[in-house]
Amino acid sequence: MNQAIADATALDEKLSNRHIDLDPGGYFIIYLDREAGLICAKHYTNVIDERGLACDPETGKPFPCDKQLERVATRTYRGKTAKEICVELFEKVKPCPVTRLDHAAYLGREFQRAERALLSGQDYVQD
Repeated sequence: MNQAIADATALDEKLSNRHIDLDPGGYFIIYLDREAGLICAKHYTNVIDERGLACDPETGKPFPCDKQLERVATRTYRGKTAKEICVELFEKVKPCPVTRLDHAAYLGREFQRAERALLSGQDYVQD
């Protein structure tokens, strides 16, 4: 690996560990449907409490981080490319479920990563 790639990879890993404020509009689970050739993103609602924790909108209790949650997505977005899924999510849905610009930027980066993985056959794991 050349030095520029190594430096960029190290910087990305460092930035992935920074604090981010959660989006009160909800969160997304991004995955690939390889059989259909699609990038998919399931949207889930949440509320953010005074400590900045994501909580269940029905109970007000924080989501546990140590076990799988069984929740029903409000909607699933799909696209063959990062651009297509971004148009579906950010331009066609009113109101847009993403309420923070940093969250929108994150999703755009993740959709680009997912598209590369879909086209190259590599595994995709959401950051």
